Amino acid sequence: MNILDTLLWGVLPYVVMAVLVGGLIWRYKYDQFGWTTRSSQLYESRLLRIASPLFHFGILAVLAGHIMGLVIPKSWTEAVGLSQHAYHFLALSIGTVAGVGTLVGIVMLIVRRRRTGPVFMATTGNDKFMYVMLLGAILAGLATTVLAVFDPNTVDYRETVSPWFRSLWILQPDVGAMAAASTSFHVHVLWGMALFAIWPFTRLVHAFTAPLHYLFRPYIVYRTRGSSPRAGSAPVRRGWEPIGTHDRDSGRRRTRPPRERSGSTSVK
Repeated sequence: MNILDTLLWGVLPYVVMAVLVGGLIWRYKYDQFGWTTRSSQLYESRLLRIASPLFHFGILAVLAGHIMGLVIPKSWTEAVGLSQHAYHFLALSIGTVAGVGTLVGIVMLIVRRRRTGPVFMATTGNDKFMYVMLLGAILAGLATTVLAVFDPNTVDYRETVSPWFRSLWILQPDVGAMAAASTSFHVHVLWGMALFAIWPFTRLVHAFTAPLHYLFRPYIVYRTRGSSPRAGSAPVRRGWEPIGTHDRDSGRRRTRPPRERSGSTSVK
């Protein structure tokens, strides 16, 4: 280890965390109206209908694979009977499919944004930089997967990157473990940290806004045309309250003429 290793793997991760959390708080406090994806579906939807689900479902699968590889220790998978060979086979097969799907999805999104005139005109410099960072992170991840298979000198990330990642959360960064990782993992991790550092300041911020309140919204209540129930029908409990003031409602009741009974005659 040297000073550079200490700065990169012992100090920089906490700087990125501070920027990420602080940026999210700042964005939520001062730019709530900008906390959006700035959807361009209105301009073009045919290609977006394919590219967007492919990218989003692919990135969710990639995220799940990273969580499994970084959070779950190697001893745990071996304890449940999952051998190292079987684990790497599953990680390689599922990770490759998820990574390729994500790559195809983002390439389709970039092509759509470049070739569709209104969408390209609505693209800012911030969006272009975000796409470059996303594409670079995906390519770096796929490169580490390929090199881990064909390069025999690649060090197992479950013995280097994973222990380092878990050590960060107990505030005891294992700098030596990360320093011993292969160069491909160094590039992938540095690019990933750069992506998280710019995350709060791009449209990627919408990933932290899950519309969970949609699951608990009340049903939409429609008002009937008539104010009085039908003859012979059971009284229905209103799901809404009339809007008005007591003096106005009482004034209406006083000025309303009394109803005459049907078929009744007056006797003098």
